[in-house]
Amino acid sequence: MPSRRSFLIRSTAATLALVAGARPAWARMARRSRQPGHPTPRSGITAAKLPTHEQLADVPGAQAVFDAVREIPEIVDGIRCHCGCADNPDFYSLLSCYEGTDAMARSCPICQGQGRLIARLHKDGKTLDEIRTAIDARYG
Repeated sequence: MPSRRSFLIRSTAATLALVAGARPAWARMARRSRQPGHPTPRSGITAAKLPTHEQLADVPGAQAVFDAVREIPEIVDGIRCHCGCADNPDFYSLLSCYEGTDAMARSCPICQGQGRLIARLHKDGKTLDEIRTAIDARYG
C-alpha cells in the first residue's frame, strides 16, 4: 500500500501536469484520430510489404484481414487510419499499418476493423469516396 507521502507527491504532480496542459497519451491519441482528410492513393502501390502467412502465424485471427487488404492495396492506401497512428511520420495511410513484420494491424483492433469494413464495402462495389464516408462515420 502506498504511503501518504507517495500519494501526495503523485497527486500533486498529476494536478500540476493538468494545470500545465499536459494530457495523457490516450487523450492525445483521441485528438489525433479526429484529424480530417484521407491520403491520395499512391500510384503503383502494391501489397508487397505485407507480412506473409508464415510471418502472421502467431496471430492467426489477423490472417483473414491481412489477406483482404492484400487484395486491394490501392483502396486501403487511400484511407486514413483512425487509431491514432496517422501522425507517425513513417505512416502514409491505413496500408502502412499492415506493412512490415511488426505491422501495427497485427494487434490493433481499430486497424483490423477498418480493414474488414473496407474489404466488405469494396466487395459490395462501393467507390473509394463511399468507403471513406463509411470509415469516417464508424471510426472518425
